[in-house]
Amino acid sequence: MPSAPRPEKRRFPLHVHISVMFTLLLLLTGVVLGVFNYRQTTQIILSSSEKLFNRIEQTVRLDLYDTYEPIRHLLGLLADYPATRMPQMSQRLALLGPFSQALRDNPNLASLYLGDRDGNFLMVRSLRTEASKNALKAPADALYEVWTVERADDAGSVHSQSAFYDQALTLIGRQDHLGEDYDPRSRGWFRSAMDTTEQITTEPYVFFSSRNIGTTLARRSGERAVIGADLTLAALSQTLAKHKVTTGTEIALIDPQGNAVGYPDSERLVTDSQSAHLIKARDLHPAIAAALDNDSDMPRLEAAGRQWIVSRSHIQEGGPEGLQLALLVPEDELLADAYRLRWQGALITLATLLLCLPLGWLTSRILVKPLRGLVREADAIRSFNFSYPVSRRSPVLEVDQLGVSMARMKETLASFFEITASLRAETRFAPLLERMLFETVKIAQAQAGLIYLRENDGEQIKPYGLVINGTPRDLQAFALQGYALDASDSPQWFRELGATQTLVSSLGFEQAADLRSVLLALDAPRVHLIGIRLCNRHQETVGALVLLITDTGTEADLEKLQPDRIAFLQAVSGTATVSIESQRLQARQKQLLDSFIQLLAGAIDAKSPYTGGHCQRVPALTLMLAQAAAASQAPAFEGYKPTEDEWEALHIAAWLHDCGKVTTPEYVVDKATKLETLNDRIHEIRTRFEVLKRDAWVDYWQALATGGEAALLAQRRDTALAAIDDDFAFVARCNLGSEAMADTDLQRLQRIAKRTWTRTLDDHLGVSWEENRRQARVPAPTLPVAEPLLADKPEHLFERHPAELIPADNPWGFQLDVPTWKYNRGELYNLSITRGTLTREERYVINHHMVQTILMLSQLPFPSHLENVAEIAGGHHEKMDGTGYPKRLKREQMSLPARMMAIADIFEALTAADRPYKKAKKLSEALGIMATMCRDAHIDPELFGLFIDERIYLHYAEAFLDPRQIDEIDPDNLLAKAGLKA
Repeated sequence: MPSAPRPEKRRFPLHVHISVMFTLLLLLTGVVLGVFNYRQTTQIILSSSEKLFNRIEQTVRLDLYDTYEPIRHLLGLLADYPATRMPQMSQRLALLGPFSQALRDNPNLASLYLGDRDGNFLMVRSLRTEASKNALKAPADALYEVWTVERADDAGSVHSQSAFYDQALTLIGRQDHLGEDYDPRSRGWFRSAMDTTEQITTEPYVFFSSRNIGTTLARRSGERAVIGADLTLAALSQTLAKHKVTTGTEIALIDPQGNAVGYPDSERLVTDSQSAHLIKARDLHPAIAAALDNDSDMPRLEAAGRQWIVSRSHIQEGGPEGLQLALLVPEDELLADAYRLRWQGALITLATLLLCLPLGWLTSRILVKPLRGLVREADAIRSFNFSYPVSRRSPVLEVDQLGVSMARMKETLASFFEITASLRAETRFAPLLERMLFETVKIAQAQAGLIYLRENDGEQIKPYGLVINGTPRDLQAFALQGYALDASDSPQWFRELGATQTLVSSLGFEQAADLRSVLLALDAPRVHLIGIRLCNRHQETVGALVLLITDTGTEADLEKLQPDRIAFLQAVSGTATVSIESQRLQARQKQLLDSFIQLLAGAIDAKSPYTGGHCQRVPALTLMLAQAAAASQAPAFEGYKPTEDEWEALHIAAWLHDCGKVTTPEYVVDKATKLETLNDRIHEIRTRFEVLKRDAWVDYWQALATGGEAALLAQRRDTALAAIDDDFAFVARCNLGSEAMADTDLQRLQRIAKRTWTRTLDDHLGVSWEENRRQARVPAPTLPVAEPLLADKPEHLFERHPAELIPADNPWGFQLDVPTWKYNRGELYNLSITRGTLTREERYVINHHMVQTILMLSQLPFPSHLENVAEIAGGHHEKMDGTGYPKRLKREQMSLPARMMAIADIFEALTAADRPYKKAKKLSEALGIMATMCRDAHIDPELFGLFIDERIYLHYAEAFLDPRQIDEIDPDNLLAKAGLKA
């Protein structure tokens, strides 16, 4: 037994969840802050100070790193600069450009210089202040000093000179330094750098030229030179001043020797301006001295009558052994606000709680409102409603991003479905290609597009469509070529596309090959090419789509080449590929169906040599009449404007209008004489007449043998033989059926039939069991037996199978008078046919081909646009007055194409030269008969008038008839005879 369904949990809106959560968090926060704020404020402040110290330390560390690291990269680059390894000083002056640029880019960089093993020296110094210019006695416009020291050899003279350059690096002054003995080889930075391949950093010291505190960075350049940089640490003192936590805070940077290299009051760092020595850190403040003397890790100490919070840390930058950062904050200053914050925190917590309750509720409603809009928008998208307005923007980034993404998704889906619908709605192949190419070019925002398609199952793909600036262009005017998929002589971009599914490339005029004409039309020397290979469901290449975007060199070009845009184009091209493949499959299916239809029509014509070509000529004539009706401006035809589907339906119906003849025995269709079945039975009757003539001779000889008079017997014999010959000639003439039978002829035929002949052989022997069954309807006579000369025997009557009967309420509306017998092959019955060669039963068999045509076509699974094929094909034997067959339809019950078929079928039958039972009629004879049929309401009068007025009969005759059948036609007389003109 199934358990009862569990009750669904009650759900609440998101804003309720947010409000409740927000309130609970505030309550929890208030309680926690209320309980611990009073007890733990001091501990929190102390903990915060530690974090503050760490942050200060990190900031100083980063400042040092940011100061040193660019210089390291700079030295690494300049060390490989070609001018650093030049032997001549004039050649090394090429370093002025990069050195001056480096000095401009790095304010902390005091100078850059180069020394070699020969004692030569080149320094570029930036003159940033008036004091530095005055100290060097530089011109007022000088921005750079180039100090060079050149030695001829180890014992030679020394030439020292300063050259001054302005901002444009133009030489504006020189100074020689007599007696200069500066030798870079004696400097520590030079020796240290020469001993290693890595960069070296000196301990901080006071530069003798600028009195700034800094370090020297140096790196070996090749095997003989060292490139160095003097880096000032003045900015560090300013950084330390920013990080004074309180007014009494002491903060200093100390080198391994205990010298202070960084202090908020940077003027105290140098003790003696003449000797330029650094001050000892312990001399700056007693608290710093106490901190340096304190070897323990205690964060607190007492000095100068106050408690201090101490932080010491080591920094790797600033020298070979790094620097030490000392930070000391008076505890009383640090905790001055602690007690005040305790009470204020409690009051603020309570006030915040009361204020945030309604604010949280309102905020949650505001935040959730865009989500509700997104839900409604998602529901609209799920219902394929892309016209629903876009949701409002949200202040929440993720929600806003979701809204933007959903809007883009909606636009993408709308575009995709719109394109899919338009491609699906197009049924013609050429417009489908043009529409697909135009839409894809528009989506890609491209300036040109090309589509290549594969020729059947070959390896060649050829251009089938070209769009430039939104306008279809003629392919021949651009001389575009087709290429084999694996051809080695195809353009590079084409070969690359053959190896990948999607190609995004830049194409210049030189690489464009036959696309140069397109680039000329775009007036673009270079384009971005997007190539998408079109593959069917079997991953077989069916073509290629090529999009060309003008290369403008802007960011907009890159936006068009984004992966999401390419992915969308691939999806669109995939849909287009399905449409193209479907159209091609549909076209091939139509070709197959058309070929099969023509094959069937040819088989029907080939079945009977006497009607060969009928099923092929009637479609041609029907098409002529339909085209004339479609082009006519007459009121009767103004509404007849066939679509492509309607033309197809008419074409198929015309070719299949006699498909039911495959069920009609050819010996009935081809019956040339009245007694003909599979053979002409006139020969049997001739044999009987021959027997009668033999009997006349037998009677003559018997009478002569018994003593009769020879002359009288001969006369009687000759009279009997002549009568027999005359009677047979009459019977043979009746068998031809070329003339109508008069009543006297029928009476004579009855007299001849009453003559008897003697049969002595059993006619039940040697015949089929079925004929024996028919013979068994009457008792077999005793032999010999006298039989009529022209017999209508019981075995001549063929029964009709019950399945061949047509019920009165049949669903197709057939209204045919079905004869009792399927066949009546009685000799007298057949010879008594008054007109033609067919009996009533045989005429029904032939007429029944229309029933079979309708039944066969009704059982075929035609698509909806071909559902009236059976109606058009099955109505060409109907008459306008309702006396035709098989449905006895009247004119208003028949479609215009069906009435056209009737005229085409009659005219072709009258003029056909391949019928055994009649001669081909001339145009005047055939049209005269049709005029009579029009007057008697057998064919459509308006169509017959169009047939005559547009001379359709003549166009057909010139194409299909023997020239001897074409004679003079009087259209006015014909129309008057048809009752269409007074």
